[in-house]
Amino acid sequence: MNLPRHAELWLLPYLKDCLRKSIRPTTPKRAWVAIVDHYEPLGLAQSVAPALNRVAKWRDLWPRIADDAPRDAAGQSPQYSFFYPQEEYRHDLLEGIAEMVRLGVGDVEVHIHHDEAHLQGDRGRRDSFSSKITEFCARLVNDHGLLRRHDGRTVFGFIHGNWALDDSRPDGKCCGVKGEIALLRDLGCYADFTMPAIPEPPQGRIVNQIYWCTNNPDNAPRSFDRGVEATPGGGRRGDLLMITGPVGIRFGQRLMPRVETGEIAVYDPPSPSRAKRWFNLAPTIGDDLFLKLYTHGAHDRNLEPLLNGALAALFGSIADEARRRDIELHWVTAWQMYQAADALIHGRNPVAISEDRALGTRP
Repeated sequence: MNLPRHAELWLLPYLKDCLRKSIRPTTPKRAWVAIVDHYEPLGLAQSVAPALNRVAKWRDLWPRIADDAPRDAAGQSPQYSFFYPQEEYRHDLLEGIAEMVRLGVGDVEVHIHHDEAHLQGDRGRRDSFSSKITEFCARLVNDHGLLRRHDGRTVFGFIHGNWALDDSRPDGKCCGVKGEIALLRDLGCYADFTMPAIPEPPQGRIVNQIYWCTNNPDNAPRSFDRGVEATPGGGRRGDLLMITGPVGIRFGQRLMPRVETGEIAVYDPPSPSRAKRWFNLAPTIGDDLFLKLYTHGAHDRNLEPLLNGALAALFGSIADEARRRDIELHWVTAWQMYQAADALIHGRNPVAISEDRALGTRP
């Protein structure tokens, strides 16, 4: 049997995680569930009119889907986190998404496809990346009332385009910034949501964990390959918190097993069996389970299936699985997922998240 591409990066860590869970099984009491969307309405520089139409469909249908879905333990409808790409910024596109945020069914965070490798010198590459992120965050704040201030500064969640976080592609493309982990920390990134990246070569060597990674001292790439697992009361243990999605092998839908990465796509729709697998694989901090799923919801191949049944099926399957396991369910944005994890890490009760969904102040 041929292994999946780049399985050498994640297969052994996955097997070790399975062994660990078999020796020290956990019975989570709460589940925090977030959908993070690499939301790219322009779709590889296509014209603006189709992009506006894509956003309009989401604006029309997503609030209805959320309203019809099962409520969580706090009476909250499902949330949706739009990680919008810096290079696709247009005021009209962002404003359509901001309307959904104001309706209380979503949030916007930072996504970027970039390549600074053509610039001279590490300092110039870092400055270029910093300028892009800083200017983009300022637009989100000043023009749309998005993001939030926390501890005196604007903060954001992050997904790296092409999965090339911390200059992690072997060919050196799609990033080019040395020391990107520490730079993100300094720019106000509260957590990274890039992984998993399977089957791409940037996939990290830590799976099914929420963990702290620390920038390599020599600014070598792939700082996220090493880290310290987040634990209850363990406090901050690194430069950046990595919130990863489920990774594993699943059986039963076809002759050969397939890789589970928590992606929701037309070629891999949600199902009750997948929901069961997600709950088995997802990272935990103490008695709390963190299920982060991802999609590319503005791509035409996924947009219609998601808005016409797949998302409704997803929420139903997750709610049913949580009920079957007697787990308290919480639908959250990426920010709220981080806040729940941060509460546990610092010895606080994460249920306060359910009582104050706006932790962190809007600009």
